[in-house]
Amino acid sequence: MAEFIHVADDEDRDTFYLNMGPQHPSTHGVLRLRLHLKGETILAAKPIIGYSHRAHEKMAENRNYIQFLPNPSRVDYLSGMIYNIGYCQAIEKAIGLEVPERAEYIRVICCELNRISSHLLWFGTYLLDLGGVTPFLYCFDDREKILDLLDLVSGSRLTYCYGRFGGLVNDVTDEFLEGVAAFCKSFPERIREYHKLVTNNVIFRKRTVGVGVIGPELANDFALTGPTLRAMGKPHDVRRDEPYGIYSKFDFDIPTRENSDCFDRYMVRIEEMEQSVRIVEQALSALPDGDIIAKKVPRKIAPPKGEYYFAVESARGHFGMFIVSDGTEIPYRIHLRTPSFANLATMRTVLPGTLMADTVAILGSIDIVLPEIDR
Repeated sequence: MAEFIHVADDEDRDTFYLNMGPQHPSTHGVLRLRLHLKGETILAAKPIIGYSHRAHEKMAENRNYIQFLPNPSRVDYLSGMIYNIGYCQAIEKAIGLEVPERAEYIRVICCELNRISSHLLWFGTYLLDLGGVTPFLYCFDDREKILDLLDLVSGSRLTYCYGRFGGLVNDVTDEFLEGVAAFCKSFPERIREYHKLVTNNVIFRKRTVGVGVIGPELANDFALTGPTLRAMGKPHDVRRDEPYGIYSKFDFDIPTRENSDCFDRYMVRIEEMEQSVRIVEQALSALPDGDIIAKKVPRKIAPPKGEYYFAVESARGHFGMFIVSDGTEIPYRIHLRTPSFANLATMRTVLPGTLMADTVAILGSIDIVLPEIDR
């Protein structure tokens, strides 16, 4: 809920403070924005976090590597599959464990489906924040198809623990493969409908074009990644720049834009969904037979003493895992580098000078997930 705090100082009698959140629906979680306003113009903005802190990193220090497996997908529940498998890949790199090729292909299929489902939820709720109800219904119709498919192989619709060190829990079924192929065939037509319904809509363009420009100088200052960075024209993507798994085997483009406004961030995500479908189709056509988990996975996971870093490309950007091992089964330290934290930090610079009415459009365009900030 929004709360007004009037300033008593005579010099600032024409300004006031507005607390947006932490229960405001458009903040998509328990985020509090403390806005200093003069009329409808924002003079200063301060994001205040910590309302949903769950101590995942501290929990890692009190569990062994296997027991921590369910945690990563709870850090970003919309990129749960990517986080879960990314954590497995980080440990596999640390202990030198090779993953069967079939498992690698299935991982790519599931992670790219997860990326599409995350973008669809962002797309639908973003339009809902801006007053458009119909796109929300369309997006959730498509997203339900993906959640049903991922539920089929993992047993879960949102937070996944499908990955295991050395592979996967279960092999995919013919029903899953047929469902994925059917989705990839139908989804491009739905994207064309989204363009007709939203992209050229005059109201949507008035709310997003030229609004919330994040200057390129902020990219390095705040270590921006993901669609927020690519909307500046910088084609950084971990899947291409630091290939992990088998992403180097696939042909796909890195969508970019130049204006770095709300509209460009929208377009990057729409085009990313098209590229994810392209990757999934390639993985389906080349899916080999074989095992889905390595034959000799150690019963006790204890990386050699040292420091390890591994990164993947989540739906929001660069997700990195810094692991410090003391040679035992329990991590000495696991630090998670989440993209939403860096992206949200720009709001202190971007929001001042904009109108209060545009705050929802600007904040929504960077696609934050609060649990990965309050991790």
